[in-house]
Amino acid sequence: MQSGFRAGHGCTSATLKVLNDIITAIDKRQYCAAVFIDLSKAFDSVNHHILIGRLNILGFSNDCLNWFTNYFPDGVQCVKSDGLLSGPLAVSMGVPQGSILGPTLFSVYINDVALATGDSLIHLYADDTILYTSGPSLDTVLTNLQTSFNAIQHSSRGLLLLLNASKTKCMLFNRSLLAPARLTSITTLDGSDLEHVDNFKYLGVWLDCKLSVQTHIKHLQSKVQSRIGFLFHNKASFTHAAKHTLIKLTILPILDFDDVIYKIASNTLLSKLDAVYHSAIRFVTKALCTTHHCDLYALVGWSSLHIRRHTHWLQVIYKSLVGKALPYLSSLVTIATPTRSTRSSRYISLVIPCSFGRLSFQSSAANDWNELQKSLKLETYSSLTNFKRQLSEQFTDRCSYTQPICK
Repeated sequence: MQSGFRAGHGCTSATLKVLNDIITAIDKRQYCAAVFIDLSKAFDSVNHHILIGRLNILGFSNDCLNWFTNYFPDGVQCVKSDGLLSGPLAVSMGVPQGSILGPTLFSVYINDVALATGDSLIHLYADDTILYTSGPSLDTVLTNLQTSFNAIQHSSRGLLLLLNASKTKCMLFNRSLLAPARLTSITTLDGSDLEHVDNFKYLGVWLDCKLSVQTHIKHLQSKVQSRIGFLFHNKASFTHAAKHTLIKLTILPILDFDDVIYKIASNTLLSKLDAVYHSAIRFVTKALCTTHHCDLYALVGWSSLHIRRHTHWLQVIYKSLVGKALPYLSSLVTIATPTRSTRSSRYISLVIPCSFGRLSFQSSAANDWNELQKSLKLETYSSLTNFKRQLSEQFTDRCSYTQPICK
């Protein structure tokens, strides 16, 4: 459950996994609570002696351990102020950030913390950690969460990692169940109560207690509008080609980031992103605000955000099917075994689980994949590149011409 600095892992896969666990609990009408753990200067707090001991337990050779023993003390640090440079000081703790080895060594160092979670679940992205648990009783959920949180704190202290209590937050996800007016506090080992919040930024995504993604989209809309406003203000400085490149490299990545999680967002919220997307295209094309969005897409050769999101989502499912996704995602899809031979039984289809709600990864992935197979009719797997090409040929924007709203 460590997604940081590992090949094939990323913020999107980690967020999908965590959201699926929370949504699955909510679909079962259970309570779900989480603690977002923040460690103070985690990379700079790595104890070299403890790290060497962990490498030894993992089976590194004596020559390799000696190499690391010599590697760590070689680091020095100094301070430069007003052109004056202090003398060098040996670095006695920490792993070098920005290095190739640093992130991997930190993951080795913190890895065993995940073993202390007990009845709770945990996911790490380097030192960004979420601890969460669910159950039919709110009191039991909070009790289990407190027990697991205590164990995590003890484990972290054993590694000489310090909890930043002021930045560590607690959240109760209550999309369908009523929460009490005052929740039992989750406390640190020092006796400080964690702050209960309704919103928290986790791996670049604002999660809210209702799982509506409303807060995230509001921040996203404001961020994109600000950038587009700057570009419009300086539009005379850019050629058409420069405008096209600017939007493609600075705006589209923001709108595409983690867009597969928007499966849980309402169409009303998503339309707010469409509005800023259309503004970005009008910046490139100089089109009037009365220009229909179908014409805007044609002018730049881009598809709608809906198609972009759906394409990215289907690619995640395909990676899960062919083993290119992470085990914690691939394990959530099951290929259907046909009970009798029919024409459609040749096509790859997924089992639609009955015990999960429609917003869970298991259900939405199976439903969307089987719907795609009605037209795609894949019998065998091909490369991801070929699959992307098939998707681009499959999806086109079906526009209905109504009077556009200028934004």
